[in-house]
Amino acid sequence: MTRRSPESGSDGPGVICTERYGTGLSKKYLQGKDGSLVCESAPAERHSLRRCLESLLLPHGFPHSVSEDYLEYQLWDTLQAFASSVTGSLATQSLLRGSGVGDATATVAAATVTWILRDGTGMVGRILFAWMKGSRLDCDAKRWRLFADLLNDVAIFMEIVAPAFPSCFTLMVCAAGVCKCIVGVAGGATRAALTVHQARRDNMADVCAKDGSQETLVNLAGLLVALFLVPLVSDSLWATYLLFLLLTSLHLYANYRAVRSIVMETLNQSRLSIVLDYYLREGRILSPAAANRKEPLLPGLGSQAPVQLGVPLRSLLSSVSQMEMLQKGNRSLYLLGWREDTGSLAAVLHERASSADMIRASVHAEILHQKTRSADPARFSVLAETHRQLDLMFPDFQQGLCSAGWVTDRNLLDADDWRVTWDQSKMH
Repeated sequence: MTRRSPESGSDGPGVICTERYGTGLSKKYLQGKDGSLVCESAPAERHSLRRCLESLLLPHGFPHSVSEDYLEYQLWDTLQAFASSVTGSLATQSLLRGSGVGDATATVAAATVTWILRDGTGMVGRILFAWMKGSRLDCDAKRWRLFADLLNDVAIFMEIVAPAFPSCFTLMVCAAGVCKCIVGVAGGATRAALTVHQARRDNMADVCAKDGSQETLVNLAGLLVALFLVPLVSDSLWATYLLFLLLTSLHLYANYRAVRSIVMETLNQSRLSIVLDYYLREGRILSPAAANRKEPLLPGLGSQAPVQLGVPLRSLLSSVSQMEMLQKGNRSLYLLGWREDTGSLAAVLHERASSADMIRASVHAEILHQKTRSADPARFSVLAETHRQLDLMFPDFQQGLCSAGWVTDRNLLDADDWRVTWDQSKMH
């Protein structure tokens, strides 16, 4: 609030104070003739419908309570959800037709068995996927978000074409059910990770709730459109396929734009590799926005070093002499080396290793990966040399990360939970 002198206005009572609600509603309080406090009519009342929609669909305190990329992401995410809702209606129609709706020779028992098998295989797939990939979903939320939407389109396509192959109908429906359950795990988990990023006032519940309201409204609009479109194409398979192709193209494009609009300030392996490569070439740190634009979104892309953090000590070495070689020139809280089983780079973390130590270990692995191969007999000499290089460059690199807006007190480098304690005073 700001205060002004009551004598500030010459043609009327002075402004005592002003009041605002977020960035929208504002009021002025004036001094009345009898000394009372009078509220000046708020001009924002003309936009009462807009304020109502904002309070209904957007988090409280928007836009300051969410990240800067929130609105762009939600707009594209709304568009993709609409396209997915309509294609889902097409898939439902095909499933009902394939299950025998409208066919006098079909039995209720056969249709029931098909749906039970579909749901059962989907549940198994959900559990197995969460077990195999659950820990990776946080680290590469954008990739897995895009993967989930791609897989959802594959599942819908299988459901639409399943009636054309009666002998394989149950098998295709079950496969589509597995895909959709994987989509549910990957999509739900990555949505939670993105909510953590977007909620800037410890308002995760509010952001999540408003996202649910937006999705419900979009699905309702999709159902209304489907009520009009589905009867028009129900008698023509080619019209159904053409509509699916158009909506899927829109769905994939909107998904790509939505995921690409996200600017994560925490470092994962891909973003760290991009930032480090630019730093080594140009001597400057890329901002989170610039690095996120370069981040690959499809699995298998990117050139980051394959390194595992927080591995058990036994997987990295089997003798005291090997440990001494890994400690040579090492003053850090990690032991970086090559796994004995796969030959890939891995790091054993000290009990007191912080997020900065994990970032340093990953940076070290990137540099070491460029300078040596796992089969190189001189690799331990190169390792000691790179320790000295890290001692010189990493403090400036870390300071540059903080200055550029990166979050370094936490990371998404997928470190496992193994920790080891050794005597730092005995390090060479």
